[in-house]
Amino acid sequence: MPLKWKKVWVSDETFESAAVIDVNNDGVPDIVSGGFWYQGPDFRKKHQIGQVKQYGEYFDDFSTIPLDVNGDGKMDVITGGWWGNTLRWWENPGEAGKPWKEHIVAETGNIETTRAWDIDGDGIVEIVPNTPCARDVKIFKLKTGKDGKGTGEFEKIVIHQFSEKETQGHGLGCGDIAGNGRMDIILRNGWLECPADPWKDKWTWHPEFDLGCASIPVLVVDIDGDGRNEMIVGSAHGYGLWWYSWKIVNGKREWTKHQIDPYNAQYHDMIWKDIDGDGKPELVTGKRHRAHCGNEAGEWDDYGIYYFKWNGESFSKQVIDYGPIGTAKGTGIYFDIADLRGTGRLDIVAPGKDGLFVFYNEGL
Repeated sequence: MPLKWKKVWVSDETFESAAVIDVNNDGVPDIVSGGFWYQGPDFRKKHQIGQVKQYGEYFDDFSTIPLDVNGDGKMDVITGGWWGNTLRWWENPGEAGKPWKEHIVAETGNIETTRAWDIDGDGIVEIVPNTPCARDVKIFKLKTGKDGKGTGEFEKIVIHQFSEKETQGHGLGCGDIAGNGRMDIILRNGWLECPADPWKDKWTWHPEFDLGCASIPVLVVDIDGDGRNEMIVGSAHGYGLWWYSWKIVNGKREWTKHQIDPYNAQYHDMIWKDIDGDGKPELVTGKRHRAHCGNEAGEWDDYGIYYFKWNGESFSKQVIDYGPIGTAKGTGIYFDIADLRGTGRLDIVAPGKDGLFVFYNEGL
């Protein structure tokens, strides 16, 4: 039986990224999206963070990563975008109505979007931007003081440099492919094997596949329970959603591509979480509406948000929202899942060029 959902409008703002963050430390989840934060529990009070530069239909704001960057006990936000060529963080002032100060972390080149993973297992996430046009693969590690708190500064670590004719491409994921418990990095044309010391030792490049214009993230998860991780990949700017299994043949890893949904387009972002409470994660994803402003395959199709449940042999699709442009909702470039009401059920926060909405999980 599929889950039931209650769709609630939050804002007509067209920022494509949003996250659930307790902005004012009152124990109640808030929503941060672009230049505003929306105060929980009903998200009707809207507070400005600052001005986000706009380029046509786009805002230069392609992630909303929560992290206490300066160690003051308040959650800040890390973002970046294609046109600004910079990774940035917004400093949370801790008081509604006060502007958030913007800080430049680094000049990076065009950022498609950014993700955060704990690469070295120290309990603090590292920041990994996908810069498709760049040759260097870079990770930004938060510098901490003796108290273990953030200092407001980051160290840039380049873990791989492609040749002059190669770039990292569109697509980024992280997880254990090698089977040694370390956090490998997945890119469009292969994966980087994490060494014992990710900051001092050499990462090994394995050019084993071509994922095309891949989603961010590429999910690295154990789909079938065989004890090793597979990959889930969406087409970020075209049709298709797949999972990839692998086996070792004559000492080499060979990947096999399996269809999940070939009929929908712009699967740019996806999340692997247990939303039905059965103890097993589901694939939650949807369309990034007007990903390229109406200029690519599938842009004018009916669209929506879905979850896919592994049935032991393949993925079964369940619809959360679906319909024509103007009535349905997509997931934007960076959406979030969290328990917004304390029900024990995970809800969905969906930004995008089609507005900001919450989908409340009403259970079975």
